[in-house]
Amino acid sequence: MTIGNHLQELDGLPAHDFAVYEAGKSELPAPDAVAWRIAVSSYDSQESWPEAFTRFTETVDTTRVRALIAGAWSSPYEDGPEEVVAALLAVRDRLPALRAVFIGDLVTEECEISWIIQGDVTPLLAGFPQLEVLGVRGGNGLEFPAVRHEKLRSLTVETGGMPADAVRGVAAGDFPGLEHLDLWLGTGEYGGDCEIADLAPFFAGTRLPALRSLALRNSDLQDEIAAAFAAAPVVARLERLDLSMGVLSDEGATALLGGQPLTHLKQLDLHHNYLSDPIKERLQEALAEAGVELDLSKDDAEDEEEDEDGTVWRYVAVAE
Repeated sequence: MTIGNHLQELDGLPAHDFAVYEAGKSELPAPDAVAWRIAVSSYDSQESWPEAFTRFTETVDTTRVRALIAGAWSSPYEDGPEEVVAALLAVRDRLPALRAVFIGDLVTEECEISWIIQGDVTPLLAGFPQLEVLGVRGGNGLEFPAVRHEKLRSLTVETGGMPADAVRGVAAGDFPGLEHLDLWLGTGEYGGDCEIADLAPFFAGTRLPALRSLALRNSDLQDEIAAAFAAAPVVARLERLDLSMGVLSDEGATALLGGQPLTHLKQLDLHHNYLSDPIKERLQEALAEAGVELDLSKDDAEDEEEDEDGTVWRYVAVAE
């Protein structure tokens, strides 16, 4: 599976493309009614992202803007979003209501997720102390040094391979208000080189006191992650646990079932899995019948592949 559609919403606001606006020919929504997506062509663009953003700031009342989505910038397979971040920071005083930002809303036709060049997005947290939602797509060159932010309540990092340094940086961050954390860890073939030990702070749950929704997914470590959650202290205070999109097999699910009770969860997402029917039945009996919203959906694309030598291949949902 690849990323085929742009974001439809951000922080509850419907996404709206500013690029479709033509002065005097189209009508704009209220500044605070949508999540504004600013993008240019990723190939041979006649306009840079900062230029498009300047047009936006000259057209829309930025003092009322609540959410911004940075779509494609010029040559994202060669250059990172430094100009995007700089352009946002340059007008931060004109964005007092900004609460949500997503960097890298690119689909496959614009740039494969593993090709997107990223960088250090944490200056946005320093520059916007009232920011509540931050999302980023792409792990190639991604940096996320440990920072503190008082107001952030949702952090999403979508990658086909998240660098271990970035994983450790998020884990060491100080986010007292963070309620939702979603990390697509990916696979080693595309830069996802973290190990289970790098995820230990998430399992302990000592640094994120407000956390209620945790997703460690799209990983080729999914069985190890599931086994760790079987005894992880953080689970007791979660409402939603997401282990989807990875290579979860009967081994990981059996460990999860044999660990601490999960019946207090409102949701357990295990979609895109490599589970046998008997294990799915056990999960249904233990959790779904107890009122947990359980997602065990699986597409034909998730069938295992076996070489002539008996090697079994399983794939995460989003890699390249």
